[in-house]
Amino acid sequence: MLSRLAYLLMIRLFGWLALLARSDASKDVEILVLRHEVAVLRRQVARPKPDWADRAVIAALARLLPRHLRMHRIVTPGTLLAWHRDIVIQTRRVHILGVTAHPTGAWTAQQARNLLMDLGERAGQFKFLIRDRGSKFTAVFDDVFAGNGTRIIKTPVRSPRANSFAERFAGTLRRECLDHLLIYGERHLQRVLAEYVRHYNEHRPHQSRDQRPPPREAGQPVDVTGRIKRTHVVHGLISECRRAA
Repeated sequence: MLSRLAYLLMIRLFGWLALLARSDASKDVEILVLRHEVAVLRRQVARPKPDWADRAVIAALARLLPRHLRMHRIVTPGTLLAWHRDIVIQTRRVHILGVTAHPTGAWTAQQARNLLMDLGERAGQFKFLIRDRGSKFTAVFDDVFAGNGTRIIKTPVRSPRANSFAERFAGTLRRECLDHLLIYGERHLQRVLAEYVRHYNEHRPHQSRDQRPPPREAGQPVDVTGRIKRTHVVHGLISECRRAA
């Protein structure tokens, strides 16, 4: 797959380099012709089927267009974002940093330090941290991530959709887990959360992945002939099904 993709991208690159030697007038005429051809194809093709290389090129270049031009491509802006996630962002993972009945600014900052230590070298891959304006997120908390080169982005006041991934996970956690269990202490909650997060990160289907589970580990074979084995997790609330060894 990678070699084929590299070959296709190389062909497109040679085509772009050839454009550099042409005059502006020639390129303007070609743009007009291409726009008209696209308009004709849109009237005839109900749903385009770009291959993986087409998706990579369109997703990479569309982000360089002005915002109003992104609305008039062969796919919607939402589809472009999905393609970009498949190429670069892959899938999100949840980390539970800690459990306490009495959170303070100092406690929250310490959880941030623990996260960076757990991430190790991966911590340098994160460029942004989106957080709400809760009083527990102090300047010390922000400094922990700023020292790692991470930019802090605060969501607008009373705008949960501005941090929709975190809000969606919190709702999912309540609906699928906590609303069905009686939690009798911090240690019990930690065990329940750890088991549910493992299920969420490794097995649970996700809407952003067309109801597919997270990607399998690189190189792990997929057995399509074995028997189905069901395992109960999170105090029996959830059943995980996989091929038996």
